[in-house]
Amino acid sequence: MDSRPASPVPGTQSVARAARLLRLVTAAGGEGVGVADLATRAELTRPTTHRLLAALRAEGLVDQDDATGRWMPGPELYLMGTVAASRYDVTDVARDIVRSLAVRTEESAFLSVRRGDETVCLLREEGSFPIRSFVLSEGVRFPLGVASAGLAILAFLPPHDVDSYFARHPELEERWGRAHGEQRLRARLRETHARGYAVNPGLIVEGSWGMAAAVFTREGHPQWALSLTGVEFRFGPERVTELGRTLLAHAHQLTTRIAGGR
Repeated sequence: MDSRPASPVPGTQSVARAARLLRLVTAAGGEGVGVADLATRAELTRPTTHRLLAALRAEGLVDQDDATGRWMPGPELYLMGTVAASRYDVTDVARDIVRSLAVRTEESAFLSVRRGDETVCLLREEGSFPIRSFVLSEGVRFPLGVASAGLAILAFLPPHDVDSYFARHPELEERWGRAHGEQRLRARLRETHARGYAVNPGLIVEGSWGMAAAVFTREGHPQWALSLTGVEFRFGPERVTELGRTLLAHAHQLTTRIAGGR
């Protein structure tokens, strides 16, 4: 998964590399990640990766488990996140809506946010149906257009932003399969925009379906998405239509709540 920033500023290579490592470490969560794996994912040499991690550790941004040697988010990230949450985090106002979505549909429900060219899952609420999909959980990132949340967001971006996204990411088909080639993905974007919600028919993990609806800022920009995941047999044509209406209603409720500052 590509964790590189969309348009790095010239002359800031070390900062961009360190930020890339921070994203990879935080995506791994409490389990941590080894330096060799980090070097591979960040496309850095192992000595460079270790040097950057050591510098980040000195600032408290990452930490290393003494027993396993794996790298994890550091305490300073928590403090920074607490401050940033007052501006960027909508989980408090969205939590009951995500829970309502899970209760109404009996499927697992999620809130994801756009971060650059990716979506990051912020909330997960389990549905009551006993068979579940585990493709998505808190902290998991996907490129826009891959998971249903990113598809819903990308579909409602201005056309020039969509064109720029494809220009920056020619690797989507190679990394995620033929279904994520530009032509096929553009067709799904048109379908998503026309019906108002996205459907991902098992394109990430076979048999695991996802649906999503975009949530908008006060200015009308698609910044978040509510989504559902479940097993394929739960997503027949009639139920997809029903789930789509439910998703759109909850997404509208959250958009209205955000616009009202509540």
